[in-house]
Amino acid sequence: MDLSLGEAAKILDIPEPEISRFIKDRRLPAFMINGRYRINRVDLLEWANHHKIPAKTLYSAAEGEVPFYPLDSLLEGNIHYGIAGEDQKAVLTHICELLPFPNSQDRNLALKVLLEQGERTTVLNGIAIPHARSPLIFGIEKPVLAICFLKEMVPFKKNPSGELILAKVVFVLLSPTIRAHLLILSKIAEALHRPDFREKLDQGSSADEILASLRNFNPRP
Repeated sequence: MDLSLGEAAKILDIPEPEISRFIKDRRLPAFMINGRYRINRVDLLEWANHHKIPAKTLYSAAEGEVPFYPLDSLLEGNIHYGIAGEDQKAVLTHICELLPFPNSQDRNLALKVLLEQGERTTVLNGIAIPHARSPLIFGIEKPVLAICFLKEMVPFKKNPSGELILAKVVFVLLSPTIRAHLLILSKIAEALHRPDFREKLDQGSSADEILASLRNFNPRP
């Protein structure tokens, strides 16, 4: 999960000194081990998505193979509307009740992790992708991806100046492996850069319309 500067540079297809500059000047999250920077792969995805670096470049160098999961297939039956709640906890509690967890223990654990991630939640233009530093990994045969449209705009985090950032659409992803999580998350990020898909989310379009907009968008890594 953790990358060296060289590995991060290779994934982003940029010179290694640029990664150091991003850490110092553009707030790329990093930490020190034995005097050397390390970067969490999920943090790199969040940062690159926020800075509009095409997400597919993030995993061109990912090791190993994972099955190909089309977004429209994963979302079939998992697009929900009118999720009620006045705050993040109430909304996520309602969402976790809708997801097909193997058992109640997993449901409670997922809610706990989603709430603990707090300020690391990615919220861009009213769309929240709440995932923890440790992805939501469960004993399931294939990933579960959900899009949840909230009944009202709900505060999900604060910006550096302390102002609330509101969300109206929430993505939740459950995965059988870390690699599957990262690959699907990169597809979500790339889909969010497509104007037609973003328009469907902004308008709260029907599930059929959302799935149709994704059927021709299933890029392989």
